[in-house]
Amino acid sequence: MLARCSRAAASHFFHQLRNNNNSKDAAFKFISHQSYAKAATAAAMAASPILSSQKVFPSNSVVNLDKMFRSKPCSLALAPDSPLRIEEPEYEGIRRFVLKLLLFYSKQSKSIRGANVVYRRIVSQVDRPAIYEVFNLEKTFKMTFSLLVLHMWLCLRRLKQEGKEGVEFGQYIYEIYNHDVELRVSKAGVNLLLTKWMKELEKILYGNIVAYDAAMLPEAKPDELPKVIWRNVFSDDGTTEPDDTASQAIQAMARYVRHEASCLSLTDKEAMFSGNFMFTSLENLSSHARR
Repeated sequence: MLARCSRAAASHFFHQLRNNNNSKDAAFKFISHQSYAKAATAAAMAASPILSSQKVFPSNSVVNLDKMFRSKPCSLALAPDSPLRIEEPEYEGIRRFVLKLLLFYSKQSKSIRGANVVYRRIVSQVDRPAIYEVFNLEKTFKMTFSLLVLHMWLCLRRLKQEGKEGVEFGQYIYEIYNHDVELRVSKAGVNLLLTKWMKELEKILYGNIVAYDAAMLPEAKPDELPKVIWRNVFSDDGTTEPDDTASQAIQAMARYVRHEASCLSLTDKEAMFSGNFMFTSLENLSSHARR
């Protein structure tokens, strides 16, 4: 039920983003016919390069999606000597003493720092051009948000395997995510009834998580995950059927999701709690697939 409500909310929410005029003044003419929230959304569409005219389209490179994401899953943890690792700062003497008094080394402080690193890993994967190129996606606000939710779910799903400690750590990541999404919305030019808009996005997040969880259950049908990905990522309203080109990309993303979920399950607790892991590089896979 929650997943269906989420799809309805997402369809209505992003329908407003799509059906905008080309100027902020024109957008606000809809106030007499729409709610203030809808008008603010339309205004943001007109004002923001993220949401309107300056869309980033995938390149014309041909990517053989059928060859991708079929490799054996492996841990995503970074090697001990990787330059991409983020280590806890170690101080000595009076500085360390003062920081201990300030609770810098408390469990909560370490968790917050680790959660920040984890979220940066998520954002790095979602904001890179490769993911849009590989799956033939437009870089719009809706698409970026959908991918952000998908990768949040992947991490939160893995953390639940660590029990209560993992759930608590996931809450820190969620709070960072929520702040980032609010900044993204504000940057897009939406300040009118921002709280209401954020609540709509929250409904979409929770609905998507429920749908992804259900699609990954052992008893779920093989085509359930591609269907969920179609509704949550590719489709504007979830009602139309994908064409052959879209179906190929959807199947590839379903394999990608299953591959990353399996890899995260093989990633050790220390890497997950410190953020010292990286999602599979789509840049490398893209170059291999073109061969």
